[in-house]
Amino acid sequence: MDSRSRVVYAMEEIVPEGPSHRPVISSSQPFPGRARAARYSPEPFDSEKLPPIMVSEIRRFLRVANEIESESPRVAYLCRFHAFVKIHMMDQNSSGRGVRQLKTSLLQRLQQDEEVTKVLRTKKSDARELEYLHLKKKSENAFEIASVLMEVLKAVPFGDGHESLPAGQDIVEKSGSYSPYNILPLDSGDNKIAIMLLPEIEAAVSAIRNVRGLPSTENSCETGLPLDILHWLQSLFGFQAGSVSNQREHLVLLLANMHVRQNPKPALATKLDDRAVDELMAKIFKNYRNWCKFLGRNCNLWLPSVKQEIQQYKILYIALYLLIWGEASNLRLMPECLCYIFHHMAYELYGVLSSAVCLNTGKKVVPAYGGPNESFLRNVVTPIYNVINEEAQKNKNGFSDHSKWRNYDDLNEFFWSNNCFKLGWPLRLENDFFFTSFSSEQISNSKESPDETCEQKWLGKTNFVEVRSFWHLFRSFDRMWTFLILALQIMSILAWHELETPLDVFDPEVFDGIMSIFVTNAILRLLQVALDISFMWKARHNMGFSQRLRYLLKFLVALIWAITLPASYASSQGSSVCSTKQFQSDTGNFCLPLYLIFVLIYLISNFIGMALFFVPAITNYVETSSCQAFNMLSWWNQPRLYVGRGIQESQVSLLKYTIFWMILLSSKLLFSYNFQIKPLIIPTKNIMKVNINTYDWHEFFPEVQNNAGAILAVWAPIIIVYFMDMQIWYSIFCTVFGGVYGIVHHLGEIRTVEMVKSRFYSFPSMFNVSLVAHSSQSKKGSIFKYILQNKAFKSTEVARDELPKFALVWNQIIANFRSEDLINNREMDLMIMPLACEFGGTSVRWPLFLLAMKFSTAVNIARDYVGKYEKLYRKIKKDKYMFYAVKECYDTLKNIFNFLVIGDLEKRVLRAIFDEIETSIGNSSILTDFKMAELPVLNEKVIKMVEILFENNQTHRDALIISLQDVLEFLINDMMVEGGRVLDIIDSSYAQEGVVDVFLLQQVSHMFKSDSRGCIVPFPQQDGLKNSGLRFPLPDKGLLRDQVKRLFLMLTVKEAASDIPANLEVRRRISFFATSLFMDMPPAPKVRNMLSLSVMTPYFMEEVKFSDDELHLNEDGCASILYYMQKIYPDEWKNFLERFNYNPTDEDTQYWASFRGQTLSRTVRGMMYYRKALKFQAFLDMASNQDIAKGCIAIERDNNQKNSQHSLAAKLDALVDMKFTYVISCQMFGLQKSLGDSHAQDIIDLMSRYPSLRVAYIEEKEEIVDGKPHKIYSSVLIKAVNNLDQEVYRIKLPGPPILGEGKPENQNHAIIFTRGEALQTIDMNQDNYFEEAYKMRNLLQEFSRHSGQQRPTIVGLREHIFTGSISSLAGFMSYQETSFVTIGQRFLANPLRVRFHYGHPDLFDRIFHITQGGISKASKNINLRFNSILRQGHVTYNEYMQVGKGRDVGLNQISKFEAKVANGNSEQTLSRDIYRLGHHFDFFRMLSFYFTTVGYYFNNLVSVFGVYVFLYGQLYLLLSGVERAIILDARLQNIKSLETVLATQSFLQLGLLTGLPMAMELGLEKGFLSAISDFILMQLQLASAFFTFSLGTKAHYFGRTILHGGAKYRPTGRKFVVFHAGFTENYQLYSRSHFVKGFELIFLLTIYNLFRMSYESNIAYMMITYSTWFMAITWLFAPFLFNPSGFAWRMIVEDWADWNKWMNNVGGIGVQPEKSWESWWNAENAHLRHSGLWSTILEILLCLRFFIYQYGLVYHLDISQENKNIIVYMLSWFVIVAVFLLVKVIGEGSRRLSANYHLIFRFLKLLIFLSVLAGIFTMLSVCQLSIMDLVVCCLAFLPTGWGLLSIAQTLKPKIEEYGIWESVKVIAQAYDYGMGGLLFIPIAMLAWLPLISAIQTRVLFNQAFTRQLQIHPILYGKNKNR
Repeated sequence: MDSRSRVVYAMEEIVPEGPSHRPVISSSQPFPGRARAARYSPEPFDSEKLPPIMVSEIRRFLRVANEIESESPRVAYLCRFHAFVKIHMMDQNSSGRGVRQLKTSLLQRLQQDEEVTKVLRTKKSDARELEYLHLKKKSENAFEIASVLMEVLKAVPFGDGHESLPAGQDIVEKSGSYSPYNILPLDSGDNKIAIMLLPEIEAAVSAIRNVRGLPSTENSCETGLPLDILHWLQSLFGFQAGSVSNQREHLVLLLANMHVRQNPKPALATKLDDRAVDELMAKIFKNYRNWCKFLGRNCNLWLPSVKQEIQQYKILYIALYLLIWGEASNLRLMPECLCYIFHHMAYELYGVLSSAVCLNTGKKVVPAYGGPNESFLRNVVTPIYNVINEEAQKNKNGFSDHSKWRNYDDLNEFFWSNNCFKLGWPLRLENDFFFTSFSSEQISNSKESPDETCEQKWLGKTNFVEVRSFWHLFRSFDRMWTFLILALQIMSILAWHELETPLDVFDPEVFDGIMSIFVTNAILRLLQVALDISFMWKARHNMGFSQRLRYLLKFLVALIWAITLPASYASSQGSSVCSTKQFQSDTGNFCLPLYLIFVLIYLISNFIGMALFFVPAITNYVETSSCQAFNMLSWWNQPRLYVGRGIQESQVSLLKYTIFWMILLSSKLLFSYNFQIKPLIIPTKNIMKVNINTYDWHEFFPEVQNNAGAILAVWAPIIIVYFMDMQIWYSIFCTVFGGVYGIVHHLGEIRTVEMVKSRFYSFPSMFNVSLVAHSSQSKKGSIFKYILQNKAFKSTEVARDELPKFALVWNQIIANFRSEDLINNREMDLMIMPLACEFGGTSVRWPLFLLAMKFSTAVNIARDYVGKYEKLYRKIKKDKYMFYAVKECYDTLKNIFNFLVIGDLEKRVLRAIFDEIETSIGNSSILTDFKMAELPVLNEKVIKMVEILFENNQTHRDALIISLQDVLEFLINDMMVEGGRVLDIIDSSYAQEGVVDVFLLQQVSHMFKSDSRGCIVPFPQQDGLKNSGLRFPLPDKGLLRDQVKRLFLMLTVKEAASDIPANLEVRRRISFFATSLFMDMPPAPKVRNMLSLSVMTPYFMEEVKFSDDELHLNEDGCASILYYMQKIYPDEWKNFLERFNYNPTDEDTQYWASFRGQTLSRTVRGMMYYRKALKFQAFLDMASNQDIAKGCIAIERDNNQKNSQHSLAAKLDALVDMKFTYVISCQMFGLQKSLGDSHAQDIIDLMSRYPSLRVAYIEEKEEIVDGKPHKIYSSVLIKAVNNLDQEVYRIKLPGPPILGEGKPENQNHAIIFTRGEALQTIDMNQDNYFEEAYKMRNLLQEFSRHSGQQRPTIVGLREHIFTGSISSLAGFMSYQETSFVTIGQRFLANPLRVRFHYGHPDLFDRIFHITQGGISKASKNINLRFNSILRQGHVTYNEYMQVGKGRDVGLNQISKFEAKVANGNSEQTLSRDIYRLGHHFDFFRMLSFYFTTVGYYFNNLVSVFGVYVFLYGQLYLLLSGVERAIILDARLQNIKSLETVLATQSFLQLGLLTGLPMAMELGLEKGFLSAISDFILMQLQLASAFFTFSLGTKAHYFGRTILHGGAKYRPTGRKFVVFHAGFTENYQLYSRSHFVKGFELIFLLTIYNLFRMSYESNIAYMMITYSTWFMAITWLFAPFLFNPSGFAWRMIVEDWADWNKWMNNVGGIGVQPEKSWESWWNAENAHLRHSGLWSTILEILLCLRFFIYQYGLVYHLDISQENKNIIVYMLSWFVIVAVFLLVKVIGEGSRRLSANYHLIFRFLKLLIFLSVLAGIFTMLSVCQLSIMDLVVCCLAFLPTGWGLLSIAQTLKPKIEEYGIWESVKVIAQAYDYGMGGLLFIPIAMLAWLPLISAIQTRVLFNQAFTRQLQIHPILYGKNKNR
C-alpha cells in the first residue's frame, strides 16, 4: 500500500465517508477556477502545539510548510501531506493524547488546500515542483529546509517511469549532511564558520578524529567507518547518538581551552598539546584514582608502549568517562557508582584496543553491553535508576521515616566498599543491591542465616541512618557540648568555693572538685557512644565486621571508663590512704592516687590528638594514607569512609581561627563566670537554708531537701542562656573582626559620588593594572609600577597609554546605564569620557560631570585674583579638574574657530589673538596683558556664541556673525591691554585702500560676512566661495559637532558633580565599581587564555516577562504592575519614554517592567552581559591604543558582514562562543509548549533576543508499545532559529528525572549541556551588571590562585539585594541579607575556613564537581551544600564583584522563606554530612561550623525555649508559694539573678543580635554616621519587632521539623506589587507558629502579674518581664502591623466577612485549606500523623505543661477555701468533663435535630444556656464563688482544654475512629474562633482611628516617602485606561 492509499485509509477512519467529507486527492478531480486560486491566502498551520510524541518527527515538516507557503503552496501542501502520513504510521489507532485532534485539524487543512495548490503549481508534476524548490534551497545553503524537502521528495512518485532524480545520491548526501548544532558544527561538517577556524579548535578536532589503529567493532557494518573517537566508542558500547554529539562538542571545547592556555606555547598551534590532554585527564580522573586507591584496586587506565598512541588512548578514556557521565541521568549524583561503571568499561576498552583474551572464556575481550543505540542506557543505567526510583517512591513526599528508604547517599556509599564488586560485570540483577522492598522480618531472618537462603533482601541504610531526634546535635558536636558542660562544672565549683585568687585553685578541696570533670567526661563519652550505636542500629546489617567490632570495642571501653573513673574517684576520697586531697596537701610524702593514674591513662589519646592538631599536614597524610598502621589509627577515631579525609587546613589558617576562638571562648567564659554563675551562688545557698513548711497548693514532694524545685527554677534559665549565648559572642566578634578585615581590604573605600569624583583621576591606572590584559612579561612590570606609583610615591599623573581603553570601557558602562534607563540622554552626555585622539590635542578629556561648574569657578577666581600669575596658576592647577576644564575650553574654542573661520583676514586676526594669549601665558604676564575683571562678561558672550553653534540652525547665521563680532570686539577693545596690535593686522589689510585708523575698528563689523551672493560656506572646498567668512552650518555629525556639544555643556551645566547622576542605583554601582578597582583581584588574562565559563539557571514555572494584560491588571483593587512600576521608578520611566521618543511599543514596555521585577528576562539580560563584556574585552585584547578610537565603529560596521568567517565580528563571536555558554534549565518547557502556555513563547522570544542562549528541558511523551501507551522521558537542548525553537540534542532518560529535590534534579538533567571549566549557578530572581561582568575573567583566575596548598573548587562572590527600597520590610531583609553575604561570608571564608556553597552566584570548578556528584545533593528533604569540602575541596569568597538578587518584600513572603530555610536546616541536622564534618573538623573549626549552620537555628530555638523555662519556673514558684516564702520569710531578693537571665534574652528578642553585623557593614560601605542614622531609623520603623517575629518563625519550624518532619517547598512569589494580606491568610500562616505561643505568653504574664502583687514591686516586675511582653505582643500583632492597609476600615470589614466565611465552610476531600477552616486544620496537623514514637511521646510531654495552670490556680480560688487537698484538683476536672459533655450534646443535637426539628434544637440550646447560667449564679451565692474566681477559672481551664486538644491531635490516628473526634473538631474550631476574635478586636478598634492607618503606611514605606513617592495611589490605585 503506497502512502496515498494509506492516508486515504487513515482519513476514512477520521471522517465519515461521503462527498462532503472526503478530501480530493486524485488527479482526475476537476480543478477549481483560477479566480479562487488567485484569492488563495492561507493562514500558517500551527506547527508548535503538537502532542509531545510527534514533536521530534513531525514538527520540522509543518514548519517548513509554513516557511515556504508563500513561495510554493503546492510543496507546502505536500509537506503537510507527508506529515499526515507519518502521524498515521506512528499512531494508527490515534490512541496517543492529542493525536486524533491533530489528525483532524491537519486533514481539514489538506482538504482545503488540495485543489487550490494544484492550480498554483508551476511545474507539471508534484515531484518536479519539489525537485525545483529543493535545488533552489540547496543553492541558497538552506540545508535544513533542503533536507526536509529531500525526505518528502523521496516519498512522492514521479509522473512517468522515465523521470529520475538528477544526481540523486549527491543530493541526498548534501542535504542530509545538515544537522543542527550548538556551538560547533561537528556533525554537519561545516568547517567554514569562524569558530572552526580557530587553531585550538582545529587541534582538538584533529585529535578526536584520529582513529588510526582502532580495531573494527561488531557494529561497524551498520555504522560504517568511525568518524572520530566518540563515534567509535558509540559503536562499541551502544551510547545514544544525541549523547555522543553532545559530548563530542563538550570534549573538543575542553581540549581547545586547555590547549590554548599552555605556556610555553606549543610549536604547532593546530596540533593538540600533550600537556592539555594530561591536564584534563588529571582533573577528570582524580576522583576515580582516589576511589581505586581507597578500595585497593588498580586503575584501569592502561596506556600503550607506543608513544604515538598514548594521546589517542588518553582521549579515549576521557571520552568514555564523559559519555558515561552524559548518559547516566540520575546516576550522575552517585559519583562512585560512575567510577564503578567506568572501571569495568575502561577494562573492556583496553581489552578491545590491545586484543586481550579473557581468562574466563578464552575469547577476545568484548564489551559486556556492546550493541545498538541505547544499549548502555537500557542495560547499565536503567537497572540502577530503577533502584533509585523505587527507593524514592518509599519517601512518601517526605513523610516516611528516613530509615525506611535509601537515598542517593546510601546507594552511592554502597560503592565505597569492596562489596560493590559483587555486583559483577555484567550486572547481577539478583544482587541484594537491586532489591527495594522493605520488610524488617525478612531482613532479620535472612541476616541471621545468610548461608541458608539465597533470597534477595533489602540492604538497608549504608554507613548512616537519619533518625529524627534532637540528640543529633549532641552526637554531631559532642566535643563542643562536652567542653561547655565541663567548663560549667569547673566554674560552678570555683564559684561555690568563693575563690579570692587564681592560686586558690590548688586548694585541695577545690582541686579535688575540679578533678571530677573526668568522671563527667567519661559519662558523656559513654552517652556519645550509646547514641552512635542506637542511631546506627538499623544499619547494622549493612556494616562490615570491622565496623561492628569498632562500635562494640568503643562501647566497652567507654563503659569501662564510665565505671572505673567514678569508682576510683570515690575510693580516692576521705578515708583512702592516698587521696587527691592528700596528693595536694602533703608534699613531703609523695603519693599518686589511683584516680590520677587512671586519668593519665585516659588522657593518652587526647595527647595524641593534641599533637596532631598542631600539625594538620600529618593528620591529612594519616587520613589519606594506605598504610595499615595509619588505617588502624584512623579506624579507631572514625569509621573509614571515602569522604571527609584530608580536609584539614594549612598551618597558617589553623593558627588564625584558633586565635580567634581562644579569644572568644576566654571572653565568653569570663562573662559567664562573673555575670551568670557567680551571682547565683549566694542566693542558691540561702535558698537551700530556707525551711518551707506550707505551700499554696498540694505539694507531692514536701520532703525534698534544700528546696530543689526552687533552685532548679532559678538555675535552669541561666544554664540555657549559658549554652546559647556563645552565638551572641560569635556575632559580636564576627562583627568586629569582619569589619576590620573589610577595612584592610579597601571595602567601602569609595562610598559616594563625591569620592568617585575625587579619585577618578586614578581610575585609569588602576583599571589598567586590574582589568586590562597584559602579556606575561609586561604584566609584572605593570603591577610593579602600580605598587611604586600608587602605594609608595602616590603619583597622580595619568599615563597617556592608560587612557584609551579605560575611556572606551567607561563609555560602554555609561551607555549601558542609558540602555537600562537609569540615566537620561543629558546625564549620558555629561558622563561620557571622550577620547583625546578624537578631539585632537594631548590633554585628557574627563567626563563633564567632573568638570561641571569648574570653568565658571575658574573665571570667578581669575576675576577676583590679585597677585602674581604663578600663584594663580598653582591655585587653579591644585584642582585637577578645574585645570583640565580651563585647558579643554581653550583648546576646543581654538579648534572650533580654526574650522569655522575661512577668510584670510579673519584667520589672521584670530591667529593674532591666540598668539597674544599664548605669549602672555608663556611670559606669565596674562594678568597684566588682559583685564581679568571682564572675564565673566566675555564668558557670557562666548556662551551665547556657542549656543548658536550648538543649535546649528542656518537661519541663525546673522546672529552667529553678530555674536562672533561681539566676542572679538569685546576681547580686543575691553580686555586686551595692547589690542592695537590686532588692529594693526586689520590696518595692513586695508592700507592699500587708504583707510584711516579712525575707521579700523569699524572694519571689525564687516568681518565673517559672506560674499556678495550672501552664501554661507559650509565646506571650504566649494568653488567660488573663497571670500566667504564662515563654514556654517556645521556638519550634523562628526567630531566637530561633538566638540561643540561638549563645550556648550561644559559652559552651561549648573549642577554640581554630586548631583550627577541623580539615580541612586547608578551612584551605588559606580561607587562599587570604583572601589573594586582598588581591591585585591587577580590580573586579567586575555579572553583567549581565560578559563571557559557556563552559566546555568534552573527555572520551573515562574514569570518570564510580564504580559500586556498582566501589566494592566488590577488585582483586589490595588494598583496594576505598570502603574506600580511607574510610581516606584518615576525617573526610569521618564528615561524610558525619552529613549523611545515617547512612543514605545507594547513589547518595549513589557520588557521595561519585566527588567524591574523578579523575572527570568531580567536574569537572562544580566547574565548575557558576560557575553557582551567578553566580546568587548576580546576586541580590546586585539586592538592597540591607536585602534581604540575607531574600534567600536569597526565592530558595528563589521556586524553587517557576519556571514564572512573572516570578519572581525565573526572572529569575536567565535572566541566568545568558545569561552561562554548560558543554559536555562526550563524543566516544564515541553509541557508548557504543548499546552500553549504563553511562558513557552516568552522563553522562545528570549532565545531569539539572545541567540547564544540555550534552553534545556525535560520532554515527556507517550509511545505506543504493544498497544499500550508508554511514557518516554528525554533531556532536550534547544536554540532559537527564525524565532522558532530548534532541537539541538536529545538524550533519552531511563525514567522521570525528578526523583529528589526539584531544583538539584533540574540542574542535574541540564548540566550535561553546559560547557567550560567553571560553572555559575544563578537563580531566576537574580540580576547582573555590565560593569561587574567586566570582572568575570579576573574572578575566574581565582581558580588558579593557591591558598596554602589548595586551589579553590568554589569561588563565592557578594550579592546586592535590589528589592530593598520597596518597603521597610524589604529594607530589613536587604540589610540582613547584605550583612550575611558580605561580613558574614567574608569571615566564614577567611579566617574561619567554613564557608560552603551559599547562594547561587557561586562559581564552581565544573570538572571537579561533575566528577564528585554534581553541584548540589538531591536526596529528598535533605538538600546539602557540604559535598565540596567533604571531598577535599576548598571554598573562597571575593568581594570585588557582585551580582543582583531579589528578595521577598512582604511579611508573608519573608516568613515562608524563613520557614523554608529553617526546615532545611532542621533536616540537615539529621544528615550524615553534618555528622561527618562535626567529627572530622578540628575543635575550633568545628565550632565555626556549628555556629554558622545548624547551631544558629538551634540557638534561636533555645532562646525561645529559655523564655518558657523561665516563665514556667516563675509560675511554679508563684503558684506553689515557694517564692512568697523565700521573699517574705527569708527576705531574700533574687531579682538580680533573674535580671541576668533576662538581660541576654532581651538582647536576642529586640533583634540587636541581627543588627550588629548589619550596622558594621553599613558603616563600612556608607560611613559610620550614615550607618548610625540608618540603624536608628530602622528601630523607628520597628525593625526590632520584625526580627523578634522572625525569631519565632525560625524557632517554630526548626523544632517542629526535627520532631515530626514535613519539610516542604514553600512558594513565596516574586512579584514586586505590595498587596494587603487578608486576616484569614495571616491566621492560617501564623496561628500555630506565633499566635498560640503569643497567647500562652500572655497567659503566663497575666497570671504572674495577678498573684505577685502582694509582695513584689511593679518596677521589679517590669524589669523581669518587659522583654517577654514585647515578644508576646510582637508575635500576636506584627502580621497586622506590617500588613499594607492593615488598619484601613474597608479592608477590616472585608477581612471579617472572609474570616467568617472561611471558618464556616465545610472542608473535605478536594477543598483547599484557603477555602475552609476544616481543610486547613487537617493540613496544619498533617505532620503529626507521620511522627515516630519518640516524637509523639515528646510532643505529649510538652503538652502536659498546659495542665500546670489548672493544678496551680484551683487552689487559689476563693471557692476552694484554702483547702490544699488533692481532691480539690480532682473535682476541678468535673468542669472539663461538663464542658465536653455539653459540646457533645450540642453536637449530637445539631446532627439529629437541626434539620427536621429546628425549633426543638433551638429550645435545647436555650435550656442548656439557662442551666449553665443557673449553675454559675448558684455557685456565686451558695459556694462563695467570686467574680475573680471566674477570671481565674478562665486562666485555669482554657490552657487545660488546649492541652487536651493538642494531645488529641497528636493521637489522632489512635482515636479518630471513636465518636469523640467530632467533638474534638468542634472544640478546636471554638478555640480558633476565640483566638481570631481576640486578635480582631484591637485591630478593628485601631482601624477606627484614621491617624493609625497613616502612621502605619509611613512606617512601612518610609523610603518611598523620602523619595517623594505617592504610596496611597499604589495601594488603592485604579487601572488606567490604555
